[in-house]
Formats: sequence, C-alpha cells, structure tokens
Amino acid sequence: MLIGVPKEIKNHEYRVGLTPASVRELTGRGHQVVVQTAAGAAIGLSDDTYVAAGATLSDSAAEIFAKADMIVKVKEPQPVECAMLRPGQILYTYLHLAPDPEQTAALVKSGAVCIAYETITGPGGGLPLLAPMSEVAGRMSIQAGAAHLEKSKGGIGVLLGGVPGVAPAHVAIIGAGVVGTNALQMAVGLGAKVTILDTNVDRLRQLDLVFGNRISTLYSNSQSIEESVLDADLVIGGVLIPGAAAPKLVTRSMIKAMKAGTVVVDVAIDQGGCFETSHATTHAEPTYVVDDVVHYCVANMPGAVARTSAFALNNATIRHAVALAEKGWRRALSENAHLKAGLNVCEGHVTYEAVAKDLGYTYVPADQLLN
Repeated sequence: MLIGVPKEIKNHEYRVGLTPASVRELTGRGHQVVVQTAAGAAIGLSDDTYVAAGATLSDSAAEIFAKADMIVKVKEPQPVECAMLRPGQILYTYLHLAPDPEQTAALVKSGAVCIAYETITGPGGGLPLLAPMSEVAGRMSIQAGAAHLEKSKGGIGVLLGGVPGVAPAHVAIIGAGVVGTNALQMAVGLGAKVTILDTNVDRLRQLDLVFGNRISTLYSNSQSIEESVLDADLVIGGVLIPGAAAPKLVTRSMIKAMKAGTVVVDVAIDQGGCFETSHATTHAEPTYVVDDVVHYCVANMPGAVARTSAFALNNATIRHAVALAEKGWRRALSENAHLKAGLNVCEGHVTYEAVAKDLGYTYVPADQLLN
C-alpha cells in the first residue's frame, strides 16, 4: 500500500501523522510511505530522518492526496484537504464529526473511507487512541488554567497552590475519565483545592482511595455542578460521550453567576464543548471572555506540546495503521471489531450512529458495507 503523510495545516498544529519510527514499521513490511517535505520539522523530525526510515518526500500535499491509498493525519481534514479526498481512499485521523456538519458533509461527498481515532475502542472498553491525547490535554488544562488565572491574562489573580497564610485556588473538574484524572493529578500536585465530579460512583471511589482527603468527590448532577462551579476559581470540563456531541453541563446562567475572573477550560471542545458559552479557539487566540469569565477553548490543546503528543499518539495509532496497510480496510475492519468502531464515514454513508443522530443522517451500520 502507498501511505501518504501530509503536513498538518490547522492553526498552530505541529504534530505529524507518522513519526520516522512508524514509517520504518510500514516500510519494513514492504509498504511505500510518502511524506510531505518538512511535515515533522517543527518538532525536530527532519526530512533526512524520514528518508532514512524508508520514506520518499514530496513538496506537494496535492500530489500526496492524489497518489496515496491511505492518508494518515493527526487533526481533522480542513476544507481544502477534504476536497482532495477520493472514493475508496482511506483517511485515518481524528475527525470529531458530531459538532462539525461541514466536515461531515465534505467527507460524505468525497466517498472516502474515514476512520476516526477517537471512536476506535479497546479490549477493556476504553478509547485507546484518544487516551494519550486526553492525558496530554488533561495535564495541560491545569497549566493553561493556572496561567490564565493571572491578572494580566484576565483572571482573578490567584496563585493555584496559594502560599502559607493564603488559601490556594479551588479547581472544579467535571468528569473523572482520562482528562479529569490527569487534570486532578496536576492540580493536586500543585497544591490546589480540588473537587471532582462524575456520575460513576465506582470511579469516584477509586479516586478517593488514591487521593483521600486531598480531594473532594461529588456525584455529578445539576445542583452539585452549579454549587461547585460558583465556588471555583478554575473549572475544567472533561466529559465525553464517544463520538457524540458533548452535553452542555454548565449553563449560560451558571457562567453569569460565577466570580469575575474565573477561568474555564473546555477540554471537550473537540466534541462541541460542555459549557453552553463555549466555542472553539486556537493557540493563536486561545481565550475570550463571557460575563467576566475567561474561556480557554483551544480545539487542539496537545498541539502546543507537539513533540510529546506526536510520539504518544503514534504509539497508539501505528498498530491499526499496519493492519489497514497489510489487509486493506474491508478485511482489517471485518477481523477487528475495535477498529471497525472507528469507521465514521464510508463510501458516502455515515456509519457511526451517534454522528448520524446528532447531524440528521441516515445511519448505515458498518457491517452493511463490509458484507
């Protein structure tokens, strides 16, 4: 198979779909890999390292899209990239379609076979290709939140961990999954007062056993969310319904009632966000203010630490990339139910039920196309 790796073109996105080590995994099995010139240069992965791993180089993204049987990316294809996809071509990347009707329509029109990292499942029921970026984003959410609590950045002017004689900031974390747990670890480590909310009492029990009286755990409902966010200095939104739009758990009225200078970090923004006042921002302009509350809603947070993120992502994605290259998409998906769960759009049909429901498409099960 000929595999193409275009350079990412989303704002401040420096990650790369395949690292040289991943290229070597594919070329060592007899596949061809063509990488766009300077695709990994921003994170210290030179063209020479790709050539040494067996890749060929191309100056043109258009040439890569025209030649490759499979395109491997990091972020969702931008409109100019969607227009270059063709029927039967495999697209293997993050998609986050539920809050993005324009991208969904473009992928349906393309006829391509679109496999989303974020909905591929694992044997334990998790989302192993989403997990490494959720780990990064969860940890970064505390860094970003702490920085924007500074008065010069619009925050209330509170040091996250406080100092002797002065109370630390109160951090409320909505969601105790991968994002929430990693945010919790960082916040506790920096000395903040932390409340974490979730509907999974067993998960809260596990966190209580690990962190004890260093944290407060609350069952997540409208009242507990409202009470927590109104008292908090920093609120982290880390809820996820796989493939579907995130629920709006923090309402506009709650935002209006928060203390001036409170910071909210919406890590769920890739799926539409869990704050009613959220809209996606970029690393170039990461924040905006609503009712004196600072909103940090960067849709590709891990892109800020692109080298760490690229290697962590490739550790998770390469196994399925090899399977797709070795077997073709029909056989690879037929033999692996977890990989099949990643099929979101295929040959003009929406094949992920939550996406079809959220965006009003007829749902076509993957098995119907595979058979």
